[in-house]
Amino acid sequence: MRAAPLRRSPGSLLVMAILAILSLGVSGTARADFPVDYNFFAGIPYELTNPGGSLPGANNWACKVTAAHPDPVVLIHGTAGGAQTNWGAYAPLLANEGYCVYALTYGSLDVPWPLSAMGGMKPIPESAAQLGAFVDRVLAATGAAKVDFIAHSQGNTVGNYFIKRLGGSGKVDKFVAIAPPWLGIFGDQMDVMRAFGKQLGADANSVDNMISMGVCQACPEMLGGSQFIRDLNADGVYDPTVTYTNLASNFDEGVVPSVALVPAPNAINIRVQDSCAMDFSDHMAIAGSPRVATWALNALDPAHPRPVSCEFIPPFTG
Repeated sequence: MRAAPLRRSPGSLLVMAILAILSLGVSGTARADFPVDYNFFAGIPYELTNPGGSLPGANNWACKVTAAHPDPVVLIHGTAGGAQTNWGAYAPLLANEGYCVYALTYGSLDVPWPLSAMGGMKPIPESAAQLGAFVDRVLAATGAAKVDFIAHSQGNTVGNYFIKRLGGSGKVDKFVAIAPPWLGIFGDQMDVMRAFGKQLGADANSVDNMISMGVCQACPEMLGGSQFIRDLNADGVYDPTVTYTNLASNFDEGVVPSVALVPAPNAINIRVQDSCAMDFSDHMAIAGSPRVATWALNALDPAHPRPVSCEFIPPFTG
C-alpha cells in the first residue's frame, strides 16, 4: 500500500520559505562555512595538493554580487606569492562573509611547478596587464560595476599601476593595501645604499640588481628612488577615484610605515602597533594577522565596522 503524500498547510510552506531565505544570509547565496586559519602560510598545503588551483571560497565564477556586497574582491599577492600561497586566510574568510572573492597568480616565470607557483617575478607593467584582464573577467562574470582590491606587498604596486596606467580607474572602488611599498622598498635608504655602492665602484643599477638577486624582474622597479617608482608617483601616489586603506607595521623588514602610510584625503592610514603593542607583525605576518583581516573587512564594509581586538601577533605567521 502506497503511503499518502505528505501535505503541508499554506502556513507551514510560508515558514519553510522564510527559513530558506534566512539560510541564504545577506549575500543572496548560501553562506559558506570554510575554516579560516590566520596564518600567512595557511594556503601552502592547498597549492601542494592542488597545484595551480583555487583556495576554498575563491574563484567561484557562478557567484553573483548582492546589495550587501556589490563589489567582488580581487586578491593580489606579493612577490613570490600566488593565488593560493598568499591568501590562505583571506579567501575563506571573505567567502564566509558573503563576498564573491577571486585570486590570480600573476607574473610567473615560464618554468615548471613548483617554481611556477611563485608569482610577481616579471616586470610590473606585464603583471598589471594580467591583473587587468582578470578584473575584466571578474566584472563580466559577476555583473558588477567595480571590484575591490586587497593586496599585499608588490600586489599593491601592480594594482596601482593597473588603476593609474592601464585604464583601471573607474573599475576599482576600495583598495585595502597591506604593507604597500608606495614610495619604494627601503624608501630613502636605497639612496644611501646606492651611494655606498658607488664608492665601491658599482653603479645604481648594479646595486639594485644585487639586492633583488637578479631573478625577480619586478624587484628593482619597486625599490625606493627607482625610476619606475618616480614615474608611477609623478602624478601623485593615489588615484583620486579610489578609497585606499593602508596597513603597515613598525617591524616590516622593507616596507616601513614611512613608505606605506602616505597621507592623502582618500587614504586611511593604520599603523598596527598604534592600537596594540603586542602586535609583532612583520612583512609576512601582516598578511596572516586576524587584526589586519578585521581592518580589511571594515574597509570593505565601513557601514558595519567591527572592533579590532588587541592580541599577540607573532612574526612570520601572523
